Amino acid sequence: MTTAATPRPPQHGTDGLPPLVRRARLHDAPALHALSLAFIRSGALRPRSVDHYLAHAGEFLLATRRGRTSALGCLALGDEGDGVAVLYNFCVAQGNQGQGLGAALLRAALADARYRRVREVFTATTGGASFFRRHGFVSAGPGRAPAAWAAALDPARGSEVLSRRL
Repeated sequence: MTTAATPRPPQHGTDGLPPLVRRARLHDAPALHALSLAFIRSGALRPRSVDHYLAHAGEFLLATRRGRTSALGCLALGDEGDGVAVLYNFCVAQGNQGQGLGAALLRAALADARYRRVREVFTATTGGASFFRRHGFVSAGPGRAPAAWAAALDPARGSEVLSRRL
């Protein structure tokens, strides 16, 4: 007897609408910075100035609710060359976590990486790595990660380096 798998319903926010993920634009830099501040204060993200968000706006994806403009989450995909990229500045605003925004951002970033012909994506997390593991990431020693990026990780923060081959 064959049974069909029950399709998983799309995750929606409290407004019932699915998230919208789009590439950030220059005018989004202040919102990206403001969204990241709580995570910077908690130590989950490294401090970055508004100028960083301006200079790297094209690396960022921004999550909003359909029909809304406020930034609810963001994630950057930095190209390290030689088919390698890094995910950084991944955050979803408090009160909006667990609603599929982070997963939508990560799916979009991985699709973008594939489009760019990236072969492997690295990230570092100070929180539990279970979210990334559910999305196919595995532990990777810093020796495998891009040297300049790995050198910028603060050992005192206890980051775990993860990777996913595409």
